[in-house]
Amino acid sequence: MVPADAGGGLMRGDLLSDPVDGLDEALAAVDAFDGALVAGLLRPGPAQAAAVAGLADAVAGTPLAARVAEAADKAKAGAAGEDHFVALAAARCALLGSVHDALTHRIDEAVGRPTAEQEQEQAEAQASPPASAVPEQGTNLLAAARSWLCDLARGGWRGIDHELVAGAAPVVSAMLPDPGLRRRATLLDGFAAELAASCPGATLERVPVRRWADLWSRALLLTVPGAAGGPAVAAATGRLLPLGVDVQEHATAVQAQVHAVFEPADGGAPRLVRAGVAAPKPDTVVGAGLWQLLRPRTALLGAVSEGRSMELDAMPVTAEGDLLWDDERARSGEPADAFATARVILSAATASRVAPLDRHPVRIAVPVLLEGYTARTEDDRLTFDVAGQPLAVDTDRLPAAGPLTPEAVAASHACVGLLRWDAGEFFLQPLAVEATVRKKAVAVHAGAWAGGTTDKAGVRAEKAATDAVAVLRERAGRLLRK
Repeated sequence: MVPADAGGGLMRGDLLSDPVDGLDEALAAVDAFDGALVAGLLRPGPAQAAAVAGLADAVAGTPLAARVAEAADKAKAGAAGEDHFVALAAARCALLGSVHDALTHRIDEAVGRPTAEQEQEQAEAQASPPASAVPEQGTNLLAAARSWLCDLARGGWRGIDHELVAGAAPVVSAMLPDPGLRRRATLLDGFAAELAASCPGATLERVPVRRWADLWSRALLLTVPGAAGGPAVAAATGRLLPLGVDVQEHATAVQAQVHAVFEPADGGAPRLVRAGVAAPKPDTVVGAGLWQLLRPRTALLGAVSEGRSMELDAMPVTAEGDLLWDDERARSGEPADAFATARVILSAATASRVAPLDRHPVRIAVPVLLEGYTARTEDDRLTFDVAGQPLAVDTDRLPAAGPLTPEAVAASHACVGLLRWDAGEFFLQPLAVEATVRKKAVAVHAGAWAGGTTDKAGVRAEKAATDAVAVLRERAGRLLRK
């Protein structure tokens, strides 16, 4: 909830549960098109033709209408070319972007938070040339990647085999040495690896329909020259007030994303920003050991665990609010409690605009403060009663690398978390909670162990991870010596 004494009002829980006009229709059009990709569009049947036509109908009246209508006609006849598949992917991206915008607007209404001003958006847009004006390198490689992705769409997920998937390997190998193409190469490489692990597609029990369609459409649009132009970057000078850490772990990589409020030194409006740090990891390093891989890469994690602000001096920041962290442009500041920051400033902090290709419901992660709720658990599902409306709490996202547990969340009376959306509903991912213990407010943070800890459980987990890392380093050194 947004505290009334900070200029806001109680969170409108009813707005989070009320239907959003047009949302179901947009998602239905996307789902139908995604289903058409399962069998492929080389010889589309009646159901696939109807799905492609539905996608075109969904963007009728928009600047995409004519091109998507032409692409749909070609696809229904099994004669779609590269430009037609790009148009269909653009229509799908536009629909999901509209869903993203509608949901984020609903969140702003529910929490009473201002959006970024139009003048600010125009200034950011002028900070760097449009993507289309930026010279593109590796045009031939992008065309080769686009050709492979179109072959995937023709064959469909049920039609993938090792020969088809292997077509990405030479393209990825040629793209990786070029820094300007590396991010796209990584996307293609990861996508191809997932497909290869699922071959042959005809024997799959379950196809990850939405995920593969997301990867396919994003990769295809990024092969269009100029689509991946560099983001506008400005210099941020002022005070950074951390709110919490979102830890994302994979078998071979880990990332910690710090969500914070930035107060410009020139007295400008506060804004929501993020700072991420990532590292490769062996699958044997888990839990609190993850911090040992991340700490050497940024001093921000230490400030988070110590509950301190940071003073930034010309720190690069993108128009989307991502800080390009450089330790030399930051120094530790005064103590700053995340709950105090949330109660005083969070409701007034503006969110940065999101780049068109990044507008997707899965990207929604809005920092919010909830207070005065009632927690209850039914059928192993935790919910907060927010102003008379239930809000689901995703405790599965709580990292094992911190002291925040489902039990602590259930016993809390205040929570700083990320408001997300999935499967037709909003839900909350806790970053920190506050509970009353012996008549005192005690806060528990997911990132409390980021900079080190004296907590007994944390110390034991760190020691186990240290031993595992030492063994791995010794083995690696032995192999190198050989």
